[in-house]
Amino acid sequence: MTKKKVLFINQEIAPYVPESEMSTMGRDLPQKIQESGFEIRTFMPKWGAINERRGQLHEVIRLSGMNLIIDDTDHPLIIKVASIPVSRLQVYFIDNEDYFLRRQAMTEDENGAEYPDNGERAIFFARGVLETVRKLRWTPDIIQCQGWMAAVVPLYIKTVYHEDPSFAKTKVITSLFHNQLKTSLGNNFKRCVEYREAKAELLQPYAEEFDFLELGKMAIDYSDGVVEAAQDVNSKLLDYAKEKQLPLLNYPGEDYTSAYEAFYHQILGEE
Repeated sequence: MTKKKVLFINQEIAPYVPESEMSTMGRDLPQKIQESGFEIRTFMPKWGAINERRGQLHEVIRLSGMNLIIDDTDHPLIIKVASIPVSRLQVYFIDNEDYFLRRQAMTEDENGAEYPDNGERAIFFARGVLETVRKLRWTPDIIQCQGWMAAVVPLYIKTVYHEDPSFAKTKVITSLFHNQLKTSLGNNFKRCVEYREAKAELLQPYAEEFDFLELGKMAIDYSDGVVEAAQDVNSKLLDYAKEKQLPLLNYPGEDYTSAYEAFYHQILGEE
């Protein structure tokens, strides 16, 4: 039987960023799913605080060089790769000088203020991952989105890429975590996220300014399944997912590998 393929799009992965519930999950879940017999690929942003020498990151020239236009501005896409020591899990990094390289933190500056272009950074990250996967000629059966930085992915998969050979049959799962944004993404997020078939009218049901709740709602609306990935997830988003009657994996605890594996088979109709 051909191995099923899972694409993990992570906001954080330890040890490249400090350990947290999300970064630990970003590291451990792909490894455990791979050990369970799935073929996997893993992506995260190349946050400015990541030490490239210590992490042994290097640029993948054949995948880099594309320009992504966001808000009428060209942004060069740079792809880097590294392997996590011990597990040897390979991680692809989405990089760009303006959005990531010049920042010395992830989503907040040294004073704790969230970067005003976080929304654009999430859009660049989502499009960068999907275009890179296309270049790899890799067709995931499932995309697992972990963190608000991946929240735009479900929208693009179900609109822009819904007929693309790499993603036409792909199922999307969104993992819910606790609140990760203190403020909104500003009033230009809807304009910036519009791309090809992801038309502005599709965003009318959401508030004019996207915050953590609106991002989560959009991700859920375009997902095929939802995971309660922590004990303290946003309760409004959890209720929203239940109202949508989407397949839901309730918090499975710390020994979660078999639960995720069974959920993937459920989403793929292989129960």
